[in-house]
Amino acid sequence: MSINGAMLAGVSGLTANAAALSTISQNIANVNTVGYKRATSEFATVVNSQTQGVGFSAGGVQATARHFISQAGQLQRTTSGTDLAIAGQGFFVVTEKSENLVNSDARLFTRAGAFKIDDLGYLQNTAGLYLQGWPVDTDGNVASDPSDVNRLKTINVGSVGGAAEPTTRVGLNANLKSSQKVSDAATVPTPAGVTAYDPATNSMAMWDPVTGTGVKPDFEITIPVSDSKGGQRSIAIAFLKGPNANEWYAEVHAPDGSVVNPNTPLKSGMVRFTQDGRLDTTFNGPTALFPDPSQASLTLGASGSVPPVPPAVAPDGTWAAGLGIAAQTIAIDLTAAAGGLTQYDSTSIVQATYTNGTAFGNLTEVKIDDTGFVTAIFDNGVMRKIAQVALATFPSADNLTEVSGNAFRVSQSSGTFNLKAPGTGGAGLLGASQLEASTVDLSTEFTGLITTQRAYSASSKIITTADEMLAELINIKR
Repeated sequence: MSINGAMLAGVSGLTANAAALSTISQNIANVNTVGYKRATSEFATVVNSQTQGVGFSAGGVQATARHFISQAGQLQRTTSGTDLAIAGQGFFVVTEKSENLVNSDARLFTRAGAFKIDDLGYLQNTAGLYLQGWPVDTDGNVASDPSDVNRLKTINVGSVGGAAEPTTRVGLNANLKSSQKVSDAATVPTPAGVTAYDPATNSMAMWDPVTGTGVKPDFEITIPVSDSKGGQRSIAIAFLKGPNANEWYAEVHAPDGSVVNPNTPLKSGMVRFTQDGRLDTTFNGPTALFPDPSQASLTLGASGSVPPVPPAVAPDGTWAAGLGIAAQTIAIDLTAAAGGLTQYDSTSIVQATYTNGTAFGNLTEVKIDDTGFVTAIFDNGVMRKIAQVALATFPSADNLTEVSGNAFRVSQSSGTFNLKAPGTGGAGLLGASQLEASTVDLSTEFTGLITTQRAYSASSKIITTADEMLAELINIKR
């Protein structure tokens, strides 16, 4: 009957407004939850089938929760370098466990980026979920795939130890005095009682001021280099003024004895200068110190390595066997725009030597940039990329399924995820030392609280009125 239908409609109003109250309560409770997305209850009518001539049958109302997951919150600055926020539509990919992940393990998605380093070195947010990313290989490359979550690994910054970088490039800014007196050892023919300079039998690498053996160089440039283990070695370039103008004998050797046969030059030959004091880069060939002065380099074989069989090119020298270090090629820039190697009538001097490579260093800091690269910074200045944070996007993010921990699962309505690097495909850039605030607006929620309370009271009034009408109907018989 219509009175009974009115009462049931009132009950549906109570149920719907109670659901709306729960939604508002959830929002208010999470007003300070990082990355929380507000929800609201939307009402829809329920219409019963109507029979002609019987009267109207009330259906009532039903409430459906709507989640504004795609709505972005305001980014707020923090003091933690591992706090992350997304300025875009992406989601962090997270898992409930850090290690031994298999295909059946759930991958969740969240905007809650309050990550910290746990006791094993993994990045974990306040809900206990672990951040996933693509590992960076030793060459700095990332093997990403937009749909394969198995390529993602839990990002670990605690496993990063110390780091060292070998020297691969040297730049020189030095001058040789053009009016340098030609020594007796370089004079041809050799004066009686003086041993002539010979890179094979009487070289500058053999020079010993105590015993007087070898040939004393007119000038020597010592270059500090780092080996593959971060050890500090010395390479020297010795110069002896030649008998011809603008020509110098030159040798490259290791004065610290760090190579096999340290008394033998690693390289020897001539360097020639132009009449205006610049290095003559056109002087090349077998008599030159470097076959191509504009592309000068020194190659050292690994400790204990055996020289290759000809026609393979042998290195210029080999690191001493006891050092146990790797092969190394060092590019030597003799023609730098800042000066390079020159010959002016001024004091022979080294203005500067520029080398890369570093000694062993310890981890001091972890930084995450806006493209998602997690970089370890060491106290020796070395920076090493560890991983790149992956972001997931969805065709319909508002239809994701909510789970505990302010995270979401894929649903049939949301569509499948697409993994992207930050800053690509609308995924958004990352903001380090930032967090995304909750999207809850308290003024809106409290206003909704008032209207929901009134609607609930009105629905209860329907039930009270219908009850009174039923009572009147029952009293007719009396």
